[in-house]
Amino acid sequence: MMMLWAIAGVPLGVYNIVEELNVALRVQAQILTFLSLVTWAQCLYYGKKYSISRCAAAVMSLLVILGGIEAGLIFALRAAKDRGLEWPMILMAVLSACFLAAGVLRHYWDIYVHRTVRGISFIFVGIDAAGDLFSLVSIVFEAQIDILGMVIYGTELVLWIGVFICGFVFNFLPWITERSKKQQTAARETDVTLHQMPSSTSVFRTASGSDVVRRNPQRS
Repeated sequence: MMMLWAIAGVPLGVYNIVEELNVALRVQAQILTFLSLVTWAQCLYYGKKYSISRCAAAVMSLLVILGGIEAGLIFALRAAKDRGLEWPMILMAVLSACFLAAGVLRHYWDIYVHRTVRGISFIFVGIDAAGDLFSLVSIVFEAQIDILGMVIYGTELVLWIGVFICGFVFNFLPWITERSKKQQTAARETDVTLHQMPSSTSVFRTASGSDVVRRNPQRS
């Protein structure tokens, strides 16, 4: 997932820069690639037990490669745009949306197999979805609304909303049901315990007439 998002930052950055979207979106694509590679390096360090130097070398190498590709594409697509060619920019938008969506869709496969949302923080999902939403809002307030830009961020936003819905169905509802059952079971056990206890009158029960032993008067 992290590598897919790191790669997605390249066409996304190219598109945002060449289309001259707002500065925040131009910088956002670079941050996406950098943070995705850093997280990927953490997976290598903790998962595959790579050394810190090896992880740093891998991240730096990929940053240089991806940065070089992005810089070259920016110059190439600016020239293509000046010539009136539109398909290169459409291709960048499609690649961005596909790589971003692919990073999220892998969770859908895991949800389908295990019938639960696992291995991902809902806080992270909320933050990422909010980022997509704010990006959409920033595009709406541009001088000219960029439809392809809205498609890029809207695709990922819809997929994250789907993850939230799956979490509600497969995680939250079963948790509520199980908790309700436990509370009902505890209430029944409490009722049974109270019914089995002797009544308060039995504590102060006095001997009945049949239990009284009559003492014969002593002879003088």
